[in-house]
Amino acid sequence: MRFTSESTSPDGTTERDFVHDGVPGVLWTPAGTPTGLVLSAHGGGQHKRAPGIAARAARCTAAGLAVVTLDAPGHGDRPRTADDERFATEIRSRITSGQDAGALVADYNALQAARAIPEWRSVLDALPATGDTVGFWGVSMGSALGIPLVAAEPRISTAVFGLIGATGPLVGAAETITASVRFLLQWDDQLVARDAGLAMFDAFATRQKSLHANPGGHGEVPEHELADAIAFLAG
Repeated sequence: MRFTSESTSPDGTTERDFVHDGVPGVLWTPAGTPTGLVLSAHGGGQHKRAPGIAARAARCTAAGLAVVTLDAPGHGDRPRTADDERFATEIRSRITSGQDAGALVADYNALQAARAIPEWRSVLDALPATGDTVGFWGVSMGSALGIPLVAAEPRISTAVFGLIGATGPLVGAAETITASVRFLLQWDDQLVARDAGLAMFDAFATRQKSLHANPGGHGEVPEHELADAIAFLAG
């Protein structure tokens, strides 16, 4: 892991950019010794420093947690492959023409996950000591990458997912997860059908899971849910 820059904010949070095996990321650590680490995955079309990701990192470090985030394949500072370009063009075309792009988005998310899972695990191996626990927080595309990651990575003991519907690959991965899960569902989500979100929650094998449904559209998760998610990850 090669750190490329470092800065410290007035509250003592240290922010370090890094590159690991060609994947760019950011590590935020709180003042003092971290009590745990959160793997924070961004949504589709975003990047490792998207405003929501930076705000999430600030919440976590205020609670004593370190946070790492990566640019997902084809996002942020990473080049797009031919598959990335093809999927992006086809998804935009379907949305513009009023067609349902859900199945195509699910296929792209599955491709993204296959690329991202070994990257996240390699970064986790390479990180300096960041506490005794590892959690995951990612919604929408972040959940599409995170659900199979948590299924594959036994070091992750807690996970915040949501804003994602059930698909075959995600259901199969969820059925093997034993980590504690907090699932966020927006009742009026215009991108994820309510039944699909409920089916995704139902698929998780763990008995330590809770469903948090609120009115509003995709991305309109209320403030109290974000605060409660930090408490959940902090244990």
